[in-house]
Amino acid sequence: MAVMALIIFACSRHTATLGLTIPLPLTGPEAKFGQIQKRSYEIAAAEINAHGGIKGKRLVLRFEDTRGKPEFSKEVAEKIIDVANQAILVGEYSSRCAKAVAAVAEERKVPYLVVASAADDITQGDNQYVFRQNVPNAHYTDGLISFMKQVVKPETIAIIYESSSFGSSGAEDMAKQARVNGIKVLASEKYEKGAIDFRQLLLRVKAASPDVIYMVSYAADAALLMKQIKELKIYAKLFAGNAAGFAIPEFIDWARDAAEYVVTATLWSPKLKFAGAGRYADKYKAIFGDYPSYHGASAYSSLFVIKDALERADNWTPGDIRTALKKTHIMTAFGPISFEDREGYRNQNFMDTFVLQVIDNEYETIWPPSYATKEYVYPIPVWSERR
Repeated sequence: MAVMALIIFACSRHTATLGLTIPLPLTGPEAKFGQIQKRSYEIAAAEINAHGGIKGKRLVLRFEDTRGKPEFSKEVAEKIIDVANQAILVGEYSSRCAKAVAAVAEERKVPYLVVASAADDITQGDNQYVFRQNVPNAHYTDGLISFMKQVVKPETIAIIYESSSFGSSGAEDMAKQARVNGIKVLASEKYEKGAIDFRQLLLRVKAASPDVIYMVSYAADAALLMKQIKELKIYAKLFAGNAAGFAIPEFIDWARDAAEYVVTATLWSPKLKFAGAGRYADKYKAIFGDYPSYHGASAYSSLFVIKDALERADNWTPGDIRTALKKTHIMTAFGPISFEDREGYRNQNFMDTFVLQVIDNEYETIWPPSYATKEYVYPIPVWSERR
């Protein structure tokens, strides 16, 4: 295989740029997440360039729209490596698309930094070149499980999930956690992507009368589920989401008053005290009108992880970049990043996870207590008692 290096584009006799092409879903059902990430990459690149670039080279980003489809993700990854000779990959949103990119990266022996895709098996197995800085599904709910054990203390739970890699693995992981903690799973309801009417599914859940209703859904589904839960006057001690669609500002906008008191697992909040987190969040809001989700914070921080690795790498070849990534120990706006081999994962970053609750139409961090920005509301009032 030919030796590859990151693309260097000559801008003049005195300067050069370093090009990085990023695959993202910029159209289609997952475009909202792709846009959050794209904007965040661009903010990071501007900051890096304002401070001298990477080894004196100005970072220039290009984006390829994969439409949220694995076949396009695979095609784009192959083009980036085989045609553009790019020696590192970063990007994508959904787990199914990240798996497509990861397969190409591993086959071509080019490091791939995953920033938002959560299916457990992405970093399980023997992959040597796939790194992930967000935690896997099995750890998404660490903070939420802690909150439920110490505060809610439920006896029963119902799980609702989308039939995707993310949805299925998230549901499986919650079912395992429930069994370990003595919580009986009364219902596990799967729905197909694109569904718009959850009423029959929700009536089955209502009949089961669980203490907790836990949902693993993307953007529009999350809001629609809660609106129909309110419409059917379904009550539970806790309505909880597994991040994704429950952890973006649009959830509150779209679900409106049905979002109030919903809790969600999350990997990040704009109010966390990680170095640079507030600056990034405020800059994003000033430009785009709302705070970013954890997907954006991870994307933003990933360019600083890449910068750190490139500045430590002996040469800008895939093997040397992989070696540098493996030795990463860096604090970012997303939190601490280092890649470990443990618990059956390879090249996986492990970090604290958090719980957000919608209180007075805003996200507040409520758990762990040391990170809380506001006291949690529990028990939550029934629909008829809400103002």
